[in-house]
Amino acid sequence: MKRMTIAVAAVVAAGVGSVLLNAQAQQVDPGLKAYARTSGVSGSVNSVGSDTMNNMMTLWAETFRKFYPSVKIQVEGKGSSTAPAALIAGTSQFGPMSRQMRTTEIDQFEAKYGYKPTELRTSYDALAVYVHKDNPIEKLTLAQVEAIFSKSRKRGYKQNITTWGQLGLTGDWANRPISLYGRNSASGTYGFFKEVTLKNGDFKDTVKEQPGSASVVQGVTEDRFGIGYSGVGYKTSGVKAVPLSETGTGAFSNGSYEDVTSGKYPLWRFLYIYINKPPSRGLEPLAAEFVKLMFSKEGQEAVVKDGYMPLPAKLAQGEAAKVGK
Repeated sequence: MKRMTIAVAAVVAAGVGSVLLNAQAQQVDPGLKAYARTSGVSGSVNSVGSDTMNNMMTLWAETFRKFYPSVKIQVEGKGSSTAPAALIAGTSQFGPMSRQMRTTEIDQFEAKYGYKPTELRTSYDALAVYVHKDNPIEKLTLAQVEAIFSKSRKRGYKQNITTWGQLGLTGDWANRPISLYGRNSASGTYGFFKEVTLKNGDFKDTVKEQPGSASVVQGVTEDRFGIGYSGVGYKTSGVKAVPLSETGTGAFSNGSYEDVTSGKYPLWRFLYIYINKPPSRGLEPLAAEFVKLMFSKEGQEAVVKDGYMPLPAKLAQGEAAKVGK
């Protein structure tokens, strides 16, 4: 990755190489328009927020600088919960989040500015449950996943799952304890997994909380009996994503584009960027053009390059229209 004038947290540079191994074969919608350079774009902007979206923001920044080489873009990803605070403080123009803003966060923003932040849906993501590449497990229901990760078991699974044998594995695997990897509470991925999979139940105390998505995958890669959750964009050759089903009565899904966009895959979500846009005026030119690029052909190609899933042209155009682009 070229460093140039793009200042990015070290974890991003370390993670992009592995992420690109999982670039989807999915093509962008041919209805997306190519980005056209304009005049009057200069200055610098900051992005503070989601670790999951760190690499995507970096790719967008690098693409943007091909059109505007003098622009400076700084990307920092320490978790989705850092995005609202930075937007409220005015220390960032972009707040990438792998979950929607909570009501309390929106209220705090509105209390300062008198209007709500603008929410932009940038792409689709599927949250994967990863195991070591040598693990023979073939599929899991969300009730089983919850019984692995949660001490609450709100989905009603019959027993607390602590060994691989309880999931039907035999031989050397049968009595091996399951080693758990997850994100910390600052992460939007943590919040999404807790809400959707655990039904807001409590995580087990044995979950090894990691500071980033790549760290979860790395942990499972190095732990033959490990299991963890992270975005599909972070898949590497050292792990495999387990096909999932909401209840087990229907077909299991591996998180394909079709299953994500149709809602068949149970752990799909949008990835968001929040911005501070006053209702009475548009964004300043640099931020406005960056948004325009995100929803262009080149911007959605960067989504695919990062291993995530692009928006259909109609949806991309609708999101761009929120800022008048």
